[in-house]
Amino acid sequence: MTELLHITERPLWDAARERGTYEMSTRGRTLAEVGFIHASLPHQLATVAEALYGGDDDHDELVVLVIDDTRLTVPVRYEPPVPGAEDFPHLYGPLPVTAVTRVERWRDWVG
Repeated sequence: MTELLHITERPLWDAARERGTYEMSTRGRTLAEVGFIHASLPHQLATVAEALYGGDDDHDELVVLVIDDTRLTVPVRYEPPVPGAEDFPHLYGPLPVTAVTRVERWRDWVG
């Protein structure tokens, strides 16, 4: 099992739990718009958080979804965001809420 991580806002996750699937790709963009859901490996999370939310003063609504890749029903491809960059996991379809094993506050994740 590989733990994949995804940063999101608590209200978006709460809505997904009611629907049964999470369908946001990245901040402000949906799976339908992008074609996949952006995810990270643990060592990549801080860089992603800084790129997406670094300028925000309030991170209290941010949560980290911890995803068990063996529970996914969609393909995962490791691809670089730009040629020559490190590969990141991309989920090619909706994330079933049953694949999320933990939800942690971003502030707790970074200590």
